[in-house]
Amino acid sequence: MSKTVKDQHNPIIEIENVHKSFNELEVLKGIDLQVFPGEVVALIGSSGSGKSTLLRCLNGLETLSSGRIMIDGTDLNYSARSIQQIRREVGMVFQQFNLFPHLTVLENIIEAPIRALKKNKNEAVENALSLLDKVGLRDKKDVYPRKLSGGQQQRVAIARALAMSPKIMLFDEPTSALDPELVSEVLAVMKTLAEEGMTMLVVTHEMLFAKEVADRVIYMCDGVIEEQGSPVHLFSNPKSERLKSFLKRVI
Repeated sequence: MSKTVKDQHNPIIEIENVHKSFNELEVLKGIDLQVFPGEVVALIGSSGSGKSTLLRCLNGLETLSSGRIMIDGTDLNYSARSIQQIRREVGMVFQQFNLFPHLTVLENIIEAPIRALKKNKNEAVENALSLLDKVGLRDKKDVYPRKLSGGQQQRVAIARALAMSPKIMLFDEPTSALDPELVSEVLAVMKTLAEEGMTMLVVTHEMLFAKEVADRVIYMCDGVIEEQGSPVHLFSNPKSERLKSFLKRVI
């Protein structure tokens, strides 16, 4: 990608020896990872490898069993204050769209900025319309979610996350619930964000997106980072036998 990483010396995300267990099941087994401003990192791997759990830990939706996460200088210690601070800087888009069904598209987008950021309604509306232009849905501003396709709903979900002006965007398999013909419209929006310099962590099964858009691809397996590198090196010259086997199945 012809995109410049803003700062290669000061990571915006620092993950140190992170472990996460659910009762007796250890899902993350010592994750160490740094992500730099403007970097797009794709997380790939089979279901159950810990990718989504890692994103949920980053957003404060899951607490760590041990280890440490720092995001833009804030220690995510899972206090109410740190979680609130993190969620103002980290947007997250899930597999399911989670739009409020009783609110229009525009109302969905302005809800959090007005309530959480105390933005003036006119300012929030102006920003929301700009974001709807970005995702190509300004003409749907007064429509309710049930009247939208899955791809349109996911693009609204991205606009809603962007309305909080995050420094980092997390995407947890954002296209997995979509019909195949709707996937490209969501990926196009994500590609635009990447080109604009948004720091992004993307859990994805879309290998072409990982190849074309990511600066770095991380292969997770059984709760550990098995291998990572540039898309060119990781896809064309995998070292790990488990990664070789995975790529044979998905490409």
